[in-house]
Amino acid sequence: MKNFLFFIDSLSTWVGKSFAWLIMVLTLGVSYEVLVRYAFRAPTTWAFDFSYINYGAMFLMAGAYTLSRGGHVRADVLYRFFSPRKQASLDLVLYIIFFLPAVIALIYSGWNYAATSIRFKEVSIFSPAGIPIFPLKALIPATGVFLLLQGIAEIIRCIICIREGSWPQRLHDVEETESIVIRELQHQEQQGQTPQNSGRGA
Repeated sequence: MKNFLFFIDSLSTWVGKSFAWLIMVLTLGVSYEVLVRYAFRAPTTWAFDFSYINYGAMFLMAGAYTLSRGGHVRADVLYRFFSPRKQASLDLVLYIIFFLPAVIALIYSGWNYAATSIRFKEVSIFSPAGIPIFPLKALIPATGVFLLLQGIAEIIRCIICIREGSWPQRLHDVEETESIVIRELQHQEQQGQTPQNSGRGA
């Protein structure tokens, strides 16, 4: 089961980090637009479409990656004080009641939306350049599928935590500063140190 969870985490990570490179493409495109607009008085006809297509794709495909890292906004004022079993129980209920129906609806509606756009080879109406936007709309159901896979992994984690009393391990490549400080304080307590004494010399 651990290998399955890590596989889903790795898949979400690969997709999220791959699409994260669009920020470089977006930066270069916007910089070019600013240069030709103000230096040469020759603005492009595609800059607006280029910007929202790249940003939209990056935003959509980062959802599963963010979920795998617990990075979505959470009102955890009280949640952080719950035991792992209570946290997992609450998460499990919320995943079943809210997350799964919403993601399934996203896949269903997004599939029809994308299929229509692809069928007509839809282009942007916001500029005369006629930039194709059906590839962006095709990402909507794909986003739902990746979110669903990661959601299933998170539900499995909740069930494991309820059974064992602790959260199973997950992949991490970034960490909140708060988590680092808490872990350091816990380490100091285990070593019989206090925050006040840890910085003093012999």
